[in-house]
Amino acid sequence: MSEPIVIQRLTKDFGGFIAVDDLSLTVPRRSFMGFLGPNGAGKTTAIKILTNMLSATSGEALLNGIDVTKDPKAALADVGAVVETPEFYPYLTPNETLAYLGELRGMSKEDIARRSKEVMETVKMTDWADKRIGKFSKGMKQRVAIAQAILHEPTVIILDEPTSGLDPRGMVEVRDILNELKKADYTVFMSSHLLNEVQEVCTDVALINRGKLLRSGSVAELVGAATVRRIEVRTSQQVSGEVLNKVSRLEGISEIRAAGEHQFTFSMEGGDEAQARMLTGIQSLGLNVVSFKESGLALESLYMSLIKESR
Repeated sequence: MSEPIVIQRLTKDFGGFIAVDDLSLTVPRRSFMGFLGPNGAGKTTAIKILTNMLSATSGEALLNGIDVTKDPKAALADVGAVVETPEFYPYLTPNETLAYLGELRGMSKEDIARRSKEVMETVKMTDWADKRIGKFSKGMKQRVAIAQAILHEPTVIILDEPTSGLDPRGMVEVRDILNELKKADYTVFMSSHLLNEVQEVCTDVALINRGKLLRSGSVAELVGAATVRRIEVRTSQQVSGEVLNKVSRLEGISEIRAAGEHQFTFSMEGGDEAQARMLTGIQSLGLNVVSFKESGLALESLYMSLIKESR
């Protein structure tokens, strides 16, 4: 069986501006791959080609082995997608919207009714299923958009920055849904410019900049490849300038800064052994350490170093 998403030497030239540049990428079956890059990196352009909203200048985009540029209907039959900001008829309810979209997909009334109930539970919108969408917040509309994407039980889901523009509560709600999708039998390909989002939600990641693939692999592998770690330390003592001065003199510490009355962060190289030695060194200064942990942004240091190399 072919992989669910295979991109081969894909290029999109907008009259001299290369948005996607000879991009090749394979998304493993049942993975949750983050397509990570800054704004303007070419993520949405690549996704629009995958979903047949744009034509490629050259190259191939295969969905379940079918070239979307040659047979888009067959290629997209087993795909659900949310691309850019979702908009719905404001006078319809989620149930009415799902019924309409289900009919367009050729689903039976029985299947639409069954799946509408299931997907509204998945996106935690059951209580809003018969309310007018025009009254919904952006985060609620995004959840309805995810519901319609999985209505027909696709094997592949494509999401274009699903938390973009949401307030903190909306972002948390959508990420909870993404984590639920990760547990199900889907292959998910999600673009994002948020490093912490990809590191928290995804199993795999593809790093892109200026339309070019920088690196891809499992999140664990790429995090492990990051040599510089950001460490967060909380102490029982107040963090003064004198405390920071003492810590900054320890070998291997860089970019140290206060992060609160009893907290500071710094960068260092090395894995578990190096961190254990650093903890011992900090304690030897007479500091009572309450917690000592990575700040969860190891992927950031790797990504920034790759972007610098690609310039």
